[in-house]
Amino acid sequence: MNSAKSQQLFEKYVIANYKRYPVNLVRGSGSIVWDSEGREYLDFFPGWGCNLLGHCQPRVVAAVQEQIARLIHVPNTWHTTEQGVWAQLLVERAFDSQAFFCNSGAEANEAAIKLARLHQGPERYKIITFQGGFHGRTMGALAATAQPKYHAGLGPMLAGFSYCPYGDLAEVEKRIDSATAAIMIEPIMGEGGVRIPSREYLQGLRQLADSNDLLLIFDEVQTGCGRTGHWFGYQYFDVTPDIMTLAKSLCGGVAGGAMLASREVAPSLRPGMHASTFGGNPIAAAAGIAMIETIEQEGLLDQCARSAQQFAEHLDELQSACDHIREVRQAGLMIGIELEFEGAPIVQKCLEQGLLINCTQDNVLRLLPAMNIEAEQIRSGMELLRQAVLDHAASLGETRVEV
Repeated sequence: MNSAKSQQLFEKYVIANYKRYPVNLVRGSGSIVWDSEGREYLDFFPGWGCNLLGHCQPRVVAAVQEQIARLIHVPNTWHTTEQGVWAQLLVERAFDSQAFFCNSGAEANEAAIKLARLHQGPERYKIITFQGGFHGRTMGALAATAQPKYHAGLGPMLAGFSYCPYGDLAEVEKRIDSATAAIMIEPIMGEGGVRIPSREYLQGLRQLADSNDLLLIFDEVQTGCGRTGHWFGYQYFDVTPDIMTLAKSLCGGVAGGAMLASREVAPSLRPGMHASTFGGNPIAAAAGIAMIETIEQEGLLDQCARSAQQFAEHLDELQSACDHIREVRQAGLMIGIELEFEGAPIVQKCLEQGLLINCTQDNVLRLLPAMNIEAEQIRSGMELLRQAVLDHAASLGETRVEV
């Protein structure tokens, strides 16, 4: 089916709640995808960060194919080997914890919000979150998201969230009272523009949580599973949370989510208090196991570090060539390029040249490439990105641009 026909089907039958590009993608392999007309695209933002091993990673594909022929789904009233092994592999690479499985980051964050309230008791229900953060689109996760543009028309929001300025420990301390249950933060803000805090800031949040008997929740939907060159973002900063949420790359592109909670906190999620019908299903578990095994057996944490360095060199060159890049922010393969002009035209120019990237917060180009991206793909993709940025800056009549 060609792209035009696919667009017609969407226009007639699919709710238009996404802004979609006029491209019908039909196949992917590694960091390359193809459309129905056979055009090839280099993907620097595969699956919105979900495809951390690239598209259709062979081990993940094989694991899913084998599992789907053996057992597709059973309720969580039964034990399955796959879910148990998956939980073990995650916990062994994280802190001493237990896992709850679901299907997305929003679901994982809903579970974390519930668990914080259940653990702290009915008198302690408030959760401090941070301006510019993003935790999901379901009503609890949305209420935790301190970005008013996402709340428009949906009020009243779930009560109990206090939105703090990002980076201000003194303000966090002021917000803590006898009803506060937890502090919830992304170790690195993703949708908020790849904003990377100092280690001291996250350590300060840990200290405030400890001294006030609060839970510290890390939303690692974007930073988890190797994105920063560590298994989890908290390890990048050496600050351990009480609760951690995971999704996106957790299953190598298959839908899946998880919440890990310390052994002290986890029992508060009592039977009947929370559930997810498809959470931890055998297919997602098989994919999650294959994801972890692939990262370890192929040495991808080390490769992530090497690829991150290569990206950093190209980003330095780009920033030196154009005065209108405000800041480049990078942690492993989580990259944000903040511009002095809107980023959408750059995304469009890259698309026309066969490179897929993202723009968030209007002016931050966001790259979440695969861990196993090839060096030549980094070089060629960054050259396309460089040219798109410089050409657009020059077209605006801006100052120094080295084309």
